[in-house]
Amino acid sequence: MLKQIEGSHGVAEAVALCRPEVICAYPITPQTHIVEDLGALVKSGKIENCEYINVESEFAALSVGIGSSAAGARTYTATASQGMLFMAEAVYNASGLGLPIVMTVGNRSIGAPINIWNDQSDSMSMRDAGWIQLFVEDNQQAVDMHIQAFKIAEALSLPVMVCMDGFILTHAIEGIDVPEQKQVDKFLPPFVPRQVLDPEDPVSIGAMVGPEAFTEVRYIAHKKQKEALDLIPQINEDFKQIFGRDSGGLISTINTEDADTVVVTLGSVIGTIEEAIDEQDEKIGALTIRSFRPFPIEQIRSALKDAKRVVVFEKCFAVGIGGIVANNVRMAMSGTNIPVYEVIAGLGGRPITRKSLHKLFKDAVKDNLEDVTFMDLNKDVVDRELEREHKLIQAGSVAENILRDGGVVNAAKTT
Repeated sequence: MLKQIEGSHGVAEAVALCRPEVICAYPITPQTHIVEDLGALVKSGKIENCEYINVESEFAALSVGIGSSAAGARTYTATASQGMLFMAEAVYNASGLGLPIVMTVGNRSIGAPINIWNDQSDSMSMRDAGWIQLFVEDNQQAVDMHIQAFKIAEALSLPVMVCMDGFILTHAIEGIDVPEQKQVDKFLPPFVPRQVLDPEDPVSIGAMVGPEAFTEVRYIAHKKQKEALDLIPQINEDFKQIFGRDSGGLISTINTEDADTVVVTLGSVIGTIEEAIDEQDEKIGALTIRSFRPFPIEQIRSALKDAKRVVVFEKCFAVGIGGIVANNVRMAMSGTNIPVYEVIAGLGGRPITRKSLHKLFKDAVKDNLEDVTFMDLNKDVVDRELEREHKLIQAGSVAENILRDGGVVNAAKTT
């Protein structure tokens, strides 16, 4: 059924259609509307046989989720930003125990300084925690990917993060085709857990493992992620047969076959990039990564093999190294001699405009990009702050100094 609704409401309806048995909820912007909606759906009886558990923190939310999943319940939770960091220990525990929890991440920057706007720092901070990470481009994909996520998680007995850009998607109102319950029931069978805690037949899971077995346990986790490279496209094909939409898979491409320059993206920014590409005289292709973990090395290498240059456009970076996605793409392109440029943009919600993209693309096709480019970086502000720190031992807080220089806040003058 086509509905004009907010992205968060669409996700809540999609999760409800998957018949969750336990929902562990702690609010944090920008995912709060999702768990609020799910609470209302449980209270009204629209989600049957489901326990909605309010907890005191994000760590508790995922810890409860670990317990419920281990007890054999189809389990869902959601988080963002600092909440992801607070549950970090439990994030590793969930994957290490092989529990098929589905979690929405409303992508948001990580402080300090405090920032509630969108980038992808939170998901990237947990990229190697053993979860499958799926990134969506729009709210229709967000709905569809959550339904696929439960099937992927339960087929592999691995947890799945569905990552959607905070505010840009979570709070955007657009037309979404919300599936019918009978369609979802046909696609997603009842949950049959691989391991179940049963008081009548008590066992321990996650107990101490020494050097004699730890390597083998971690290798199996790695192997299951590799298996997902085959399973994710297969489940997407199953989804297309029932719902008539291609919303999953490992990557999606636009005009990569005969483009000299290909832009690689993650998440919703592909919409703006597509518009900017259409306005270019030069032919530029685009590749969007839908599965960041597992990382589809062979598929990316194959799609980019004929490019003369690759520009990786990402909303996060590793301080002291550079682009996170770019370094993964470089691994995929190893030995090809195709240059891979990194562009960092949209940090802390900074707008990504077509004007800036046009300039970027013109520089890219001429190979005039630096190895790492921070798009729309205000060099004057940076230089003033670095000079201040060079001159003054007690230069003050970098963030407040920059805001003061820009006239955003008043602060005590440092002398």
